[in-house]
Amino acid sequence: MSSNHSTLLETNFQFPQQTDFYKGKVREVYSLENDKLVIVATDRLSAFDVVLPQGIPYKGQILNEISAEMLKATEDLVPNWLQATPDPNVSVGVKCEAFKVEMVVRAYLVGHAAREYNAGKRELCGVKLPEGLSVNEKFEKPIITPTTKAEQGDHDQDISKSEILSQNIVSEEDYAVLEDYALKLFSRGTELAKERGLLLVDTKYEFGKTPEGKIVVIDEIHTPDSSRYFYADGFEERQARGEEQRQLSKEFVREWLMSKGFQGKEGQEIPHLSDEVVQSISERYIELYEKITGKKFKKADLNNIESRIENNILRHLD
Repeated sequence: MSSNHSTLLETNFQFPQQTDFYKGKVREVYSLENDKLVIVATDRLSAFDVVLPQGIPYKGQILNEISAEMLKATEDLVPNWLQATPDPNVSVGVKCEAFKVEMVVRAYLVGHAAREYNAGKRELCGVKLPEGLSVNEKFEKPIITPTTKAEQGDHDQDISKSEILSQNIVSEEDYAVLEDYALKLFSRGTELAKERGLLLVDTKYEFGKTPEGKIVVIDEIHTPDSSRYFYADGFEERQARGEEQRQLSKEFVREWLMSKGFQGKEGQEIPHLSDEVVQSISERYIELYEKITGKKFKKADLNNIESRIENNILRHLD
C-alpha cells in the first residue's frame, strides 16, 4: 500500500454508512450518510499539478494539523465545516455543497499576479492595479482575485466578480458573504502570521453551503500548500535591494524539481527523489509547521499508519 511503512500513499477503507469515495491529489474524501465527510490527508506530494511517486513522511499530519489549528483560530469570525480530528491525519465534518469558485486573496504582488503584471497587464480578475509596482511589493490593501474551481486535471482559471455574477456561478447575495468571509479570514491569518514573525502573502479559501444553507469555509486554510508566507525580518531591506524574499511555502519543492529540469510539462520525466531529498522535504515541512503554529511538532506513530487511522475513525464514528 505504501512505498515504505512510514508514509501514507493511499487508503482504501470501507466505512459503515459510506456512500462515496473521492481521491484528490493529496487528500482522500469519504462521504458518509447524514452529510458527514471524513477527509484523510495522505503523504502524497503534488507540484506542477503532478503527484510525485514518493510520499513525504509526516506531510499529511502537518497539513491536517495546521489547518485544524487555523480553523479553530478563526471560527469566532467565520463558521467552518470541521467537527473533529480523530487522528493526526484525519478531519471529520459536515458535507457541504462547494461553491464553484475559489477566493484567492493577495496582499503582495507575487507569483501569478506578478507574472501577469510583468507581462504588461494592469487588471487581474477585474481588479485594477496601479502603475509602478515592483515584484513582492505590498498592495495598499488586500485584493480578491477569484478563480474557477477546475475539474480534475484542469488548471483553475482567473475570473472576475462581474463574470461570476453574470454567469450565475454564485448569487450576488452569496458572493457578498464570500468576499466578507475571505477578507476576515485573511485579516486574522495576517495577525496570526505577524505573531510568528511572518507575512501572509497570499492564500486561497474554498467555501460551501451546509445542508441547512449556511455558508462555511471548507477544506484547509493557511497551510503552506494553500498559502505563501514571507519572513517579516529583513523584508523591507531585501525589497529595497531588489533581492528575492525569504519564503515559507512549498516553493522549495518546485525549485528543486525545476533544477532537475521538471516543470510538469508533457514528455518530462519526474526526477527520482532520493531518500536524502525525501528526508530534507520532510524536515522542511516540520519547520513550516513549527514556524506557522509556534508549537513543537509531535510526530505521530508511523507503525501501521493505515490501521491506526482506520481504528481512530471507526472509534470516532461509533
